[in-house]
Amino acid sequence: MRQFIAAMLLASVSMPAAAAPDAGMINKIVDQAMNHGEVVETTAYLTDRIGGRLTNSPSMRVAEKWAQDKFKDYGLKKVRAEGFEFGRGWWIESANVKMVAPRPVTLRSIPVAWTPATNGAITAPVIVAPMTKKEHFEEWRGKLAGKIVLVSYPDDPTDATSPLFKRYESADLAKMDEYEQPVTEKDALKRRIERRAFPKALDAFLKAEGAVAWARMAYRNNGLVHGTGYAYGAGETPALPAVELAAEDYRRLARLAKTGDVTLEVNSDVRFEDSDTKAYNIIAEIPGTDPKAGYVMAGAHLDSWVAADGAADNAAGSAVVLEAARILQTLGVKPKRGIRFVLWSGEEQGLHGSLAYIDQHLAKRPMPVGEQAEAGRYGALYNYPVTTLPGFKDMVAYFNMDNGGGKLRGVYAEGNFAAVPVLKEWLSPLASLGATNVVAAPTTGTDHVGMAAIGLPAFQFIQDPLDYGSTVHHSDVDTFDHLRPQDLRQAAAVMASVLLSAADSDKAIPRNVLPQQPKPTNPFEYDHPDED
Repeated sequence: MRQFIAAMLLASVSMPAAAAPDAGMINKIVDQAMNHGEVVETTAYLTDRIGGRLTNSPSMRVAEKWAQDKFKDYGLKKVRAEGFEFGRGWWIESANVKMVAPRPVTLRSIPVAWTPATNGAITAPVIVAPMTKKEHFEEWRGKLAGKIVLVSYPDDPTDATSPLFKRYESADLAKMDEYEQPVTEKDALKRRIERRAFPKALDAFLKAEGAVAWARMAYRNNGLVHGTGYAYGAGETPALPAVELAAEDYRRLARLAKTGDVTLEVNSDVRFEDSDTKAYNIIAEIPGTDPKAGYVMAGAHLDSWVAADGAADNAAGSAVVLEAARILQTLGVKPKRGIRFVLWSGEEQGLHGSLAYIDQHLAKRPMPVGEQAEAGRYGALYNYPVTTLPGFKDMVAYFNMDNGGGKLRGVYAEGNFAAVPVLKEWLSPLASLGATNVVAAPTTGTDHVGMAAIGLPAFQFIQDPLDYGSTVHHSDVDTFDHLRPQDLRQAAAVMASVLLSAADSDKAIPRNVLPQQPKPTNPFEYDHPDED
């Protein structure tokens, strides 16, 4: 505790003062964003014309080239595609699922990503056989041959008890500004490995038992489907076709199967792309005037799932990064530090692009080996020590946008106490835009995580949720209609302003500590006998 207090006092004493943002330039940034902006048109092109962008799919390759062309058209420098090993591409040509008995009904469905095609329609009876762990297999042994297996438990629908669309009120933002003590879970990595390994075990069991396909229930109601899947590695492709069914359709099948025979027809025309197993981060720069001052960076992930057009997740963030680059380049800024713009790939499958960037430029962590290898790059976040690379000192700050299309309301501080006053100062001119909150609550699951986890000043913007979590996230309605043009313009103004303030501040934003292996939160914890 004494060491912690001493470190915090030292941080408070030595914390550098940020240069006051150039109010005149901020006025120009806001004018560009609000009156001359292109972010709405950019987002519409990425969603309506290019569409869903699964990592390494043909549409993602189109998006990668398009993004590079946009950066070049704006006049940015060092525009490049930086590759890292990923795996197979995959896309949906067409797909449909029908109940053919006891009556004909077209079901709302989507193939599960990276599962194989049916090679024509498969017609077979269903069996409801819920399985969530290997111990469940024995109950269904010898019962699945020739069947389409419904592997989800058809739990009851739940009532919606909160609004589906929401903007943050002041009270909501105030609740976020409370520090959450970190929890070191003893078996967190083990559980992640088990979650990743079970689908492979399930596919192998179903194949061995003679099943012809399987289906799962969507995790949301109201007819939504998602289709997320993770068997993208070369040599990891499942043996059986698989589909996700809307929850209401799945429950109907389960009810019917209780009282009689049910037959489905599944036709999944999906394709694999193996010409290039590398995925690519798209990078561009505005050079700094002081080559020794390092760089600040803004990023968002360009990849998406394929149930819809990947609008809120994350064409919105990608378009705002592009627009911030356009605005600052149009205004001819000459920042002290370089400003780097990055559109990540492979975020949806486990932050692959940003973690690869860290591994190439910033720091190394031991990669998982043996049974831990199932956790992939993400598993390295659990491993120590952290060994910094020469480029570690050059990263001054990173700002990420990936919580949908809502307006920016501020920044999650990510446990960097010393950075809070600096962030508040940079945001202060933007009070009338509603973007002044710096909160202690952490946020996870997106591309700032790996950088924050090695002590770098890496932050995620707070955004109004709109209907992102309730409806849109990863679903078949993630389209342009669920974005708000006024929010995109506001986000571009905020991002460009914060980037320029960070790039021109007198001194670098304070860093967090370089982490070491943490002690268990509960040193007296026993293994639970009911846990696998």
